[in-house]
Amino acid sequence: MSIKTFQYKKQFKLESGKRLKKLNIAYHTFGKLNADKSNVVWVCHALTANSDVFDWWKGLFGEKDLFNREEYFIVCANILGSPYGTTNPLSVNETTKQPYYLSFPKISIRDMVEAHKLLAQHLAIENIEVLIGGSLGGQQALEWSVSEADRIKNLIVLATNAQHSAWGIAFNESQRLAIETDRTFYTQEAKGGQKGLKTARSMALLSYRTYNCYADKQAEASNEVIDLFKSSSYQNYQGEKLVKRFNAYSYWYLTKTMDSHNLGRGRTSVEAALASIKANTLVIGIASDILFPTHEQKFIAKHIEEAEYHEIDSLYGHDGFLLEVEKLENIISKFLREKSLEKKQSSLQVA
Repeated sequence: MSIKTFQYKKQFKLESGKRLKKLNIAYHTFGKLNADKSNVVWVCHALTANSDVFDWWKGLFGEKDLFNREEYFIVCANILGSPYGTTNPLSVNETTKQPYYLSFPKISIRDMVEAHKLLAQHLAIENIEVLIGGSLGGQQALEWSVSEADRIKNLIVLATNAQHSAWGIAFNESQRLAIETDRTFYTQEAKGGQKGLKTARSMALLSYRTYNCYADKQAEASNEVIDLFKSSSYQNYQGEKLVKRFNAYSYWYLTKTMDSHNLGRGRTSVEAALASIKANTLVIGIASDILFPTHEQKFIAKHIEEAEYHEIDSLYGHDGFLLEVEKLENIISKFLREKSLEKKQSSLQVA
């Protein structure tokens, strides 16, 4: 399915008070909306992912997977600030007729959600049967479920939090510092900051994976190696891989966006915001996750009425939410079956 673009031609007001004169939202849809519009699955993607969820979340999303185009109308939008077609720092500023680069306004998780709402309106989507996201995607899903509690029927969040932690912000700031040490980041060109971005990605991987994962996947077979280690090669490879598909300006801004996440901002408290969520909620944590430790997911589940919490073991740490698809499919399918059965039983009782 090819990517589509929705252009919002009015001014888009950001939480900061700044405005974008127009907003482009690039997105994918899979399947068809059914007659009563009750089969919508909306995916909120993570930091460097994109709207083609069938590509990066295989095993959960695919022709024969749990979320497939035969049963569901699946929507995934590239987030505000992303370099995959939605308005971002490389987009042209309507005022200057030049790319924004570092003049791009700061954006928040709430801004991303407001953009999702505009796309949902454009697609004539009233209610969302399943809203799902992990990491930064989970932050978006939580914010949306607070701001439009009646719209979301089932909420599934993985490896995420209700307020970004000091630990997570420190990781992000360290990555931004790496980008900022690359003098080309200030040259106002699309390839600016690439060396810094490569370094930032290498740093990020250490928070996405685990000691045991590196020990298992990158250990040397020989005791004689004194240079050119597998783990060194892996860090370089992953950094270069991101540079080929992303840009330093989007990465810099999006990490700041993640830092801004706080469900309690402008509300009574984080706890009260979570308590306002009405969706049937499934929260999944990963035991080995050091970036979003499981106490953050337990906190979410504790404060959402009747939320379910499940925890999985994974060698991969935070990235387990992308890689442990068989374990996730078992938990998520069971949750959705039970909620569907409860819905049917409730309808019969009313009848």
